[in-house]
Amino acid sequence: MSVERHVYFFGNGRADGSAAMRDILGGKGAGLAEMANLGLPVPPGFTLSAKLCIAYLEDGTFPPALRAEVDRHLKHLERVTKKGFGDAKNPLLVSVRSGAAVSMPGMMETILNLGLNDQTVEGLIAGSKNPRFAYDSYRRFVQMYGDVVFDLAKKSSRKPRHAARSNAISTCPRTTCTTWCMTSRRS
Repeated sequence: MSVERHVYFFGNGRADGSAAMRDILGGKGAGLAEMANLGLPVPPGFTLSAKLCIAYLEDGTFPPALRAEVDRHLKHLERVTKKGFGDAKNPLLVSVRSGAAVSMPGMMETILNLGLNDQTVEGLIAGSKNPRFAYDSYRRFVQMYGDVVFDLAKKSSRKPRHAARSNAISTCPRTTCTTWCMTSRRS
């Protein structure tokens, strides 16, 4: 019996998928795979199978082997980019994007700069030599994470956004998955 695959790598002129795999990779994932296969300069990353969303909606849980598969691909992404997820000196930042075979209303919004926190922002400052860029990237991450994960944009609250900052950062999981495509950001 074969083990079902859930994670597909792309970048460096190759991809585990192709445009023909739209039902598995979703629209964005299939497009990224095809561009990588064509040799276009696509930042490396990986796509989680769109089938995971269906499985999660049906079972309320993810397959047991998913975490190990995502961790393995994240380690590969770290090697390829020569950056580390959570590394305070040379942080790997990723974008989390939803994708399906066809666009659907109510899909998850994008989260940029996953991997930024109070320590890694210092590494981004050192690498970019631009504190304003680094802090603005961090602000956008906290805002997007709060909007998407905690639904803060829809909640009527008089608290300023920065009040939710420490909660959003402290509860940020190492891997956040449904049908999301993770691509690395170049700093």
